Amino acid sequence: MPHPVPLGWREWLALPELGIVAIRAKVDTGARSSALHVLDQECFVRDGVEMVRFLLDTGVPGAAPQPAEAAVLDRRHVTDSGGHRTERIFIRTRLRLAGIEWAAEVNLTQRRNMLFPMLLGRTALAGRFLVDPASSFLQGDPPESPPTP
Repeated sequence: MPHPVPLGWREWLALPELGIVAIRAKVDTGARSSALHVLDQECFVRDGVEMVRFLLDTGVPGAAPQPAEAAVLDRRHVTDSGGHRTERIFIRTRLRLAGIEWAAEVNLTQRRNMLFPMLLGRTALAGRFLVDPASSFLQGDPPESPPTP
């Protein structure tokens, strides 16, 4: 197995299947699952498959929310850091960070009061990365400049 790639407690990553070149993420080994801040989520059926459409807020100042849609993988109860339990929609999508691209389960939620629009949890990190909680952005700036509005 290759050596784990070092990450800081916050990093930029991409969500290629959702059309997101760069999104700020908090790397959180205390969170089991990964979470993505979305606005206006709406479920619908396409060709017999349950789908969800939503707007993604990348956390880039001045950037407009990006429309996206994905197949619904599951609905599960998640307990947040405050102990509140809610049902969330999970999707499977590809993540890209530090030159590594992989599929991960991500739940959709409203993180508007949080500093980071994405939370990268330990199931997405396992076997790939080693987190240095004293460092930030060890993988550098976003791979490409995010589009301006």
